Amino acid sequence: MDIKDTLITLSEKSGVSGYEHKVADYIELNCPWADEIRKDKLGNLIMFKKATKTSDKQSPKVMLAAHMDEIGLIITKINENGFLHFSTIGGIDQRVMLAQEVTVHGKKDLLGIIGAKPPHVQAPDEREKSVEMDQLFIDIGCDSAEQAENLVSVGDLVTINRSVIKLNGSCLAGKAMDDRACVAVLLECLKALADINHIADVYAVATVQEEVGVRGATTSTFSIVPDIGIALDVGHGDMPGVPDYQTIKLANGPGIAIGPHVHPKLHQRFVQTAENWNISYTLEPAVRPGGTDAYAIQITQDGIPTMLLSLPLRYMHTPVETLDYEDVRKTARLLTQFIAELDWEFVEGLPCF
Repeated sequence: MDIKDTLITLSEKSGVSGYEHKVADYIELNCPWADEIRKDKLGNLIMFKKATKTSDKQSPKVMLAAHMDEIGLIITKINENGFLHFSTIGGIDQRVMLAQEVTVHGKKDLLGIIGAKPPHVQAPDEREKSVEMDQLFIDIGCDSAEQAENLVSVGDLVTINRSVIKLNGSCLAGKAMDDRACVAVLLECLKALADINHIADVYAVATVQEEVGVRGATTSTFSIVPDIGIALDVGHGDMPGVPDYQTIKLANGPGIAIGPHVHPKLHQRFVQTAENWNISYTLEPAVRPGGTDAYAIQITQDGIPTMLLSLPLRYMHTPVETLDYEDVRKTARLLTQFIAELDWEFVEGLPCF
């Protein structure tokens, strides 16, 4: 299957933070390029590609990390009329929740809609602001608590019911592109490395529970202890109302981050690689690294030289996250060339700034 088709399938699968196993199973079945694949105790999927260039030196370890979990909902109460109340798992933009179609993962998958009282019966002050999350509910068509409880239990998960749509050119829109698009980058990179000699042992990790505190990257980095860590996540794509300096232009390749969570020599090397291979990119100043796997990688044990690549994405944490698929290809190409050109001298020089 083409990696683009794989991305579309990944976007449409359900894998809320802490419950990513179906996504992991699919990735494992669609990654023939790894020499070994394993899951750790937390659920991270670790795809290992062994070095093809060897010497008397130990192969350096490069860890690539992209999270496969998505934001979602969890049922908290079933009221007497059969409506489902819920809370969020991860940071969902509540402004877009009303009227969404959802899948309730109960005793079987059930379709539902998110509703609230209409403007006609709202108080005047309520009409002037978005509906608060605690005023929303899920309607699955039941008329009593007893009927609903035969199908759904408190604690059941809910995901947005959304198919990927193809926009003009190579743009795609759907749910969970954050960060399944970067999982597709990992797969595209492993595919390319199958035909390239490289000195590094590559650990491509589809991490879990990033949206609730970069947990999967924390445990997998501690286990692997890489010489170089590269996190791949989404960054804010260009859109109306947001200054250019806060965004990354779609179709112009990845954002190459610079800031306190990025090792200066890795940043310089990625910029040099992009320019040498005519891969377009955007410099991405990032002063708050806590929101990506890069943070967890960097501070593991006595510290890991870390890099962050950002795939431009519009409308983050909504059901219509939009990207240009060419950015997936460009990011994978940059990552592949970096690994292909890695040498022992560069790796051994990383501890020194």
